[in-house]
Amino acid sequence: MPPRSAVAVRTPTALPPWLAHALRAQHGPLPWSAVVRGALAAGPLLLTGLLVGRTSLGVVAAIAAMLAGINDRPGSRRSAIRRIGAPALAGASGLLVGSVAGDGLGPVGLTFALTGLGLLAGGASAVGPVASAAGTQVLVGAAIGAGMPLPGSAGAHAAAFLAGAGWLLLLRLALPTPGAPAGAFRLDGERTAVADVYDAVADLLEAAGTGHATARRAALTAALDHAQDALAGPRLLRLPGSATERRLRAQYAAALPLAEAATALAWSGQPLTARACAGSRRLAVAVRENTVGGPLPAPARSAPALRALDDALLRAADAFDGRGGLTGDGSGTGADLAARPRGVRRAREVLRAAAGTGGREYGTRVALGFGVSAAVAQALHHTHWYGAHPHWYWLPVTAVFLVKPDLGPLVSRVLCRAAGTVLGALLFAGLAALLPHPQGLVVLVALCGALIPVSTRHFAAQTAVVTVLVLSLVMVGGEPQASAGRIGETLLACVIVLVVGHLPMPGERGGRVRARLTAATAAAHAYVVHVLDGSGDRATRWLLRRQAYRTLAEARGAIALAAAELPALARHTEGTDEVAALLERLVDTTTAAAVHLDDAGRLDRPHRDRLDELLRELADTGERVGLPGTPGTTAASTP
Repeated sequence: MPPRSAVAVRTPTALPPWLAHALRAQHGPLPWSAVVRGALAAGPLLLTGLLVGRTSLGVVAAIAAMLAGINDRPGSRRSAIRRIGAPALAGASGLLVGSVAGDGLGPVGLTFALTGLGLLAGGASAVGPVASAAGTQVLVGAAIGAGMPLPGSAGAHAAAFLAGAGWLLLLRLALPTPGAPAGAFRLDGERTAVADVYDAVADLLEAAGTGHATARRAALTAALDHAQDALAGPRLLRLPGSATERRLRAQYAAALPLAEAATALAWSGQPLTARACAGSRRLAVAVRENTVGGPLPAPARSAPALRALDDALLRAADAFDGRGGLTGDGSGTGADLAARPRGVRRAREVLRAAAGTGGREYGTRVALGFGVSAAVAQALHHTHWYGAHPHWYWLPVTAVFLVKPDLGPLVSRVLCRAAGTVLGALLFAGLAALLPHPQGLVVLVALCGALIPVSTRHFAAQTAVVTVLVLSLVMVGGEPQASAGRIGETLLACVIVLVVGHLPMPGERGGRVRARLTAATAAAHAYVVHVLDGSGDRATRWLLRRQAYRTLAEARGAIALAAAELPALARHTEGTDEVAALLERLVDTTTAAAVHLDDAGRLDRPHRDRLDELLRELADTGERVGLPGTPGTTAASTP
């Protein structure tokens, strides 16, 4: 027998990225509050429609509640208004447009109208997650309005759609979250988000000097993004509404210098003592329990970043003990949480994103996928492939979800959608044969509504639950059992979207990734320039740092999705991950330099040389992959 060291050890072959992504599921605690809301939404709405003799309106309201349930994610109540409300308005508009176009246009005219709508909705989806959800719902609503004729007026159906989504939103705003502090349920989402920031700061401090520091810094960015969105909702645009809200905003503002100091300490690569990490952890508990911070252990002050951490803890103690927020540096109490422009500047930014390379590429593919699927669906409908009923909505609706890059790489979406539809259709066929009609179907709709928040962890599971729910709704609405037909249409939609997704397009591929990376480069450049100019405006510096890390996280997400595509598509974004890594190191180094400037009043040679090196690398790497580098900025001339 050969010696142990000579035995060949076989390691399992790694799955290709496109398959690994299809098998990956999200993890975390069960969202019991969302489960309760889901159970109280679609099922009761459908039952109400049946009881008052307006079944079609009950079906439409239940569909809207289902789509709102998909957007009902963890977060604050004020952010839920935008996350659920904006897509609901878009969906109702799409339903109205689709109903009117379906009644007034022939098959050819309707196909062109839906294709044009797909182009607009796809371009708008490049703006951000809420815009993407709105783009999805406007197309789903248009397909349902045109391809699922229901008795009654288009206006009544649009109103029922708004009522269904509004009912779930009302539940989201009114029902308390289990475990929330007594009397503070109105701000429980915001409180949890701010507490998570302090925990993320402590996690990063604990990881300093280890191989986990980069991942913990990314987690801190995600926590700050989430807290910023939670606090910057419709009711906190300008003036806080209560002393509790003002205090919570001050606590968020107090976390910004802590995050800056923690990033600088992680950049230095030196391990820290438990004492340096304890203060932030105690503040996290104080936020969750809505108590004062109490005495905090002061870390050593032997280095600029440690002194910055100690100063940040002292300021945080003021915010937690009710003596005010951050003062003397322009930060106030966190009244301005927006790192992005607003008003006219924001409108220009939105239009630029929708009409830019990413918006044009995505809009074109959505238009082709949606338009072709609508044309094929109508052709099959007019040749009576569906049978005698007049519904042809399933094919274009399936295509809408398949062309959404937010839901994963193309092949992963196709595999999950096909598997989920087959499973859901077969499951429904069995249940429909056993359950009494319509009572059993109403119970099935309520059960599926409760399962939607859990099923969002994997696209195949979500598809299976949604398939059972929608088939139950349309059967209650009068459509015969059609599981086999829905499987066939789903597979056909998968083929259409796969072909459209791989078609050559004018311009450079990977526009969405490049647009995100260009935005991240511009944000990083603005942050670097502000720090190197030596401005004492810390509030602006923290907002610029937030914007730089946020856009970097968005670019990282787009790059990761593009890398998990089939090689024919993934090759178009090769090298962009190197640019993102360089930008992250540049922003980290700039943060460390800012902390050093605050302490010493000047930039030392190691920081200056490292910044110059990163700027040169970024320019070279960006030029190699077809992206602009960071122009016209060097640290050499900084005093």
